[in-house]
Amino acid sequence: MTYGNTTRFSLGLGLALLSCAAMTGAAGALDAAPPRASSAQASSGIPLPPLARPAPRQSLAQAAPSEQPAAASPLPATPTPDAKPNPPAPVLPVAISQDPRPTLDASTFINTMRAAWQYKRLAEAGGWPLLPEGTILKAGDQGPPVSALRQRLAIEGDLSANLAGGAAFDAELTAAVKRFQARHGLSESGAVRAKTLEALNVPAATRHRQLTASAQRLAGSAFPFGERYVVANIPSATVEAVEGGQVARRYVAVVGKVDRASPMVETRITAVNLNPTWTVPVSLIRKDIIPHVRKDPAYLAKMKIRIFDGKGQEVDPQTLDWSTDRAVNYTLRQDPGEINSLGQIRIDMPNKHAVYMHDTPKKRLFAQDIRFHSSGCVRVADVGSFVEWLLRGTAGPKGPWTRPDIDAAIATTARQDIRLDKPVPVAWVYLTGYATPDGTVHFRNDVYGLDAPRIDPAPDMEAIDVPMTSSIGPKRS
Repeated sequence: MTYGNTTRFSLGLGLALLSCAAMTGAAGALDAAPPRASSAQASSGIPLPPLARPAPRQSLAQAAPSEQPAAASPLPATPTPDAKPNPPAPVLPVAISQDPRPTLDASTFINTMRAAWQYKRLAEAGGWPLLPEGTILKAGDQGPPVSALRQRLAIEGDLSANLAGGAAFDAELTAAVKRFQARHGLSESGAVRAKTLEALNVPAATRHRQLTASAQRLAGSAFPFGERYVVANIPSATVEAVEGGQVARRYVAVVGKVDRASPMVETRITAVNLNPTWTVPVSLIRKDIIPHVRKDPAYLAKMKIRIFDGKGQEVDPQTLDWSTDRAVNYTLRQDPGEINSLGQIRIDMPNKHAVYMHDTPKKRLFAQDIRFHSSGCVRVADVGSFVEWLLRGTAGPKGPWTRPDIDAAIATTARQDIRLDKPVPVAWVYLTGYATPDGTVHFRNDVYGLDAPRIDPAPDMEAIDVPMTSSIGPKRS
């Protein structure tokens, strides 16, 4: 089934009705890790009038540092003379929602259009009250700010309308705050602090615009939904492996930074490369490699990057003049290994942008709330598990591929290309607002600024330097 053959509203009429212009008074990073800021990283959703509350969702999310009080640090233990230093603890990915409902299915377009219409009505009715800047609330608190919070959450359906009155932060309000946080991809702490307050105070008109813009981005889609497919929602920085209409596995991801944005793509995953090499794109040679070598002439050797001329002959880096951009005329290729920029796994998905999904040696980025650090490709946490799911049914060395087989193949350090017996459809989407079949509405931050109404004419696409990542190795016929 595709969006093209799914029964829809009349697209022209529907989007015209949902247009933000129709609403009166509608308001309108290579691997450096920025400070944690407000984000939207997990699943979220609200049903609109009639405002039936969504069912509570199971989540592994824990309170993010900015959403919970700081704890005192324990004093370090005095080491014994013969004690060996403990190895550093592994960096675990940030916890994300375990909601089985996928971000994208064949009904997302229509559901999102309906939600946009409902939010238009909410905005025209005056939206919701704003909480004072700096508000911090938690269970047990009482007073006018709590009363305002109860009214605010009741308008969107996170709190039942018959519980909107009162001034106590009770168990029902705690559960409502958690529902709101889940809908906006926030840690489900049940308390109101900076990130939750920021989301609470986004105007209804802005939420309407997010839903309308997201629906418009889906309007021309002909994605081939099937039994198994993959969805990466860029604003969420997550990847979903969908099977039988449910999310079988959801992964933390790192996506493109603002100035090197991940593109919207619909294609198929065709192969997996174990122990890949990495051919450095020309754009990154100019922006990253040349400046690094100017500062540190040994940089290429440290990163195991070799230079080849047009005949495939290796070139000594010292023979190049790095005060110029001559290096862009050569092929720079990083050898396989743990420090390879692609990590130990690359997932091949042919597309005009030459982007793909892959592992990374920068595992610490998966532990952050804000994960917009790549040069356009999507890095996947626990990528071995993801590849195991992709290769299900594909013949391996001892029958179908298993996780032990994948790990053993990686341990050899030899490059191996595995073509999927049955390619898996994959969509990279940019949904800052979307709705699921049960009427739950989800929101994410508009990191790339794509939802804002365009005032100036669209730029000439031929003049845009689209950030891309090159494929590795020769194309296979």
